[in-house]
Amino acid sequence: LNLFICGTGTVGGKLIEQIASQREKLRRNRNLKLNIVGIARSTKAIFDRDGVDTSRYRELLQDGIDINLERLRDEVTGMNIFNSVFVDCTASPEIASLYKEFFENGISVVTANKIAASSPYPTYRDLKDTSLRRGVKFLFETNVGAGLPIINTINALVNSGDKIQKIEAVLSGTLNFICNTIAADVPFSRTVLMAKEQGYSEPDPRIDLSGKDVVRKLVILAREAGYKVEQADVDSQLFIPAEFFECSEEEFWAKLPTLDATFEKERQRLEAEHKHWRFVAKMENGSYSVALREFEETHPFYQLEGSNNIILLTTERYHQYPLLIQGYGAGASVTAAGVFADIMSIANI
Repeated sequence: LNLFICGTGTVGGKLIEQIASQREKLRRNRNLKLNIVGIARSTKAIFDRDGVDTSRYRELLQDGIDINLERLRDEVTGMNIFNSVFVDCTASPEIASLYKEFFENGISVVTANKIAASSPYPTYRDLKDTSLRRGVKFLFETNVGAGLPIINTINALVNSGDKIQKIEAVLSGTLNFICNTIAADVPFSRTVLMAKEQGYSEPDPRIDLSGKDVVRKLVILAREAGYKVEQADVDSQLFIPAEFFECSEEEFWAKLPTLDATFEKERQRLEAEHKHWRFVAKMENGSYSVALREFEETHPFYQLEGSNNIILLTTERYHQYPLLIQGYGAGASVTAAGVFADIMSIANI
């Protein structure tokens, strides 16, 4: 497999490390050669048909060619190498806009970028149909649940004739961390700051607090389950006042402690009732929602720790006892490992 890796941040950097450490074993045990023929970041790129030296790629990028969207497209398609895979470890809408051209040129796409799969339904459908028609792969397991096999499981169920009837899921590592960390001596505002400091949240945590990221993930899962759904179809219930999303980030941080007393009062009530908060995405009977909900000790969501994710799939086959998938739902290493797993599935070994 000849790989073009776009994005050298936390996920892209970890992926390159993982490929470098595993490459010799795969060659020896599986007769598979993984060849990284291109690495690109926002303004620089390096390309080498014989393979980039992964031990010094950051140094090589310093002196790499200047890159923009058009040149990236032209370099990748122009190399015209068989068994090519474009690996997107960015969150860029511009990079996602190149996928269709890559498919048309016989290049598979593996992406951690949620933009394409959560884009307007006709765009999503066109990408899926184009990759199928051209005989290449479009894989995005890490769009939901980092390295957890959620999308693959849904695909396997649907392709074997099962029908997904209900999805219930905790899909935000950031919001689950906040729900699990809030305590009598750790007010709500402090948990949000901790989530940012420990790298769980986006640089502006309001992206997580708004639930927009969870909306996109629910849309992706519902589409893979066979439903035609748009982001606008999801009822997104804010659990902090709308005014906190309409001010500057500086004002947001200044105002956030004003919510502490309300959250502490509610937290004490939940503690007395032996319940936990969870921010839940739900699909059932044609309705879609994301909201902060309360769960008792008997529910599988109650025990969810740290920044973990969990999903319950109720299907025609798994009806009385839903299928449960649970584990790390955030983190560069597990996300990179999920991307690596998608790459390996294209190798089909």
